[in-house]
Amino acid sequence: MFRSYLPFYKRLLKLAIPLVLTQAGQMTVQLIDIAMVGRVGTTEMAAASFANNIYILVMIFGLGIFIGITPMIGNALGAKSDLKVAEIMKNGFALSTILILFLTTLSWSISWLMPYMGQTKEVAELAIPFYRLLSVSLIPFLIFILLKQIGEGLGNTIWAMVATITANLVNIFFNVVLIFGKLGFPELGLLGSGYATLIARLIMPILLFLCFLRVKSIRHYFRLLPKVKTSVLMQKKIFTIGFPIAGQLLVEVSAFAFGAIMLGWLGDVPLAAHQVAMGLASFTFMIANGVSMASTIRVSYQLGQRDFKSMEKVSLSAVHLVLVYMAMCGIGFLFLRFQLPRLFTSDQAVIDVAASLLLVAAVFQLFDGLQVVCLGILRGFADVKAPMVIAAISYVVIGLPVSYICAFLLNQGPEGIWYGFVAGLISAGVLLAFRIRKKIREVESIL
Repeated sequence: MFRSYLPFYKRLLKLAIPLVLTQAGQMTVQLIDIAMVGRVGTTEMAAASFANNIYILVMIFGLGIFIGITPMIGNALGAKSDLKVAEIMKNGFALSTILILFLTTLSWSISWLMPYMGQTKEVAELAIPFYRLLSVSLIPFLIFILLKQIGEGLGNTIWAMVATITANLVNIFFNVVLIFGKLGFPELGLLGSGYATLIARLIMPILLFLCFLRVKSIRHYFRLLPKVKTSVLMQKKIFTIGFPIAGQLLVEVSAFAFGAIMLGWLGDVPLAAHQVAMGLASFTFMIANGVSMASTIRVSYQLGQRDFKSMEKVSLSAVHLVLVYMAMCGIGFLFLRFQLPRLFTSDQAVIDVAASLLLVAAVFQLFDGLQVVCLGILRGFADVKAPMVIAAISYVVIGLPVSYICAFLLNQGPEGIWYGFVAGLISAGVLLAFRIRKKIREVESIL
């Protein structure tokens, strides 16, 4: 059985490794940001956590819309329809202009509501200017995401990795000089991290576009753009596929973001500890997400070629790889739960709470990996509405109430809020796995 899957593991990993490195690179910089801000102070770390959890709610919606472009392009590529690929690209650019302007305006407007979200005055005052810098960075970042999703749909995952790693190095450099005031720059603390993020994100889309110009196959599709037209119908189709993906991501991220807000009600230390533990859990998640993204590309391509047997093998191969990886991560969190937080803070109170949260994270690793890889596979099938419903049930109906009940009614504190995360992820992982089985059976009935 292993031998029958081995070619699929190899092909999937070949495509996934640049995606994994891209995701890992992004999360590594975020972890470095947390570590640097943590050296400034616990209140600053709590403010960064608060701002990031609000910002991601807006960013994730644009990300979801653009993710829908990847399987569309992959399907058209599998069907060998070059003009269709170009049409999807051109209408994606047209739609992005309106979407990015709307989301940036919305993001900035939310900053006026942040003082009324139950955080301490010190946290809110530090978080708002930092958050506004993140809002401005949304413009170049979403342009980069759009280009990245187009490149992935065309089967090119290398150059997004190159652009991300380069921008990450720029981010780290400006973090050092702006947070701590090196090389004659002023010491800006948390605000310096915001400026570093903005500078790095301005570089990302420019660098990725220049990289794409070096790829003959990608240049071919850009040259076809004048030959196709923008149409409301195609933009509506992109939005129709992307909206449920955005909705699913928004529901999931909202549950985690609201969990962070509830942690802020418990004080600065629990919120700072959440930032540390969630940063580490997000690192393992984003690597699994890289495999998930590769599964979207491979499944949509096989669907375009109507190679249903290979499509099933690709799906199961992705699940195998992610479950093995996340099991190893869970074991790592279990045994290193006290050591890992020390990389980000010297505050013993924060370290102790973060260690207890990492113990909870060790439990949900398998289900977190299962739900994200199943989502990637279902996107390859262009099955996007059912996952949005599953996300609403898992994270809103189950996860958030469990968090509130455990934390505030049963007095479980910060760990209680994370128990809700466990409940939501278990529900999502199991329900999405059943959905995969249903889709595979539907395909088998066609044969």
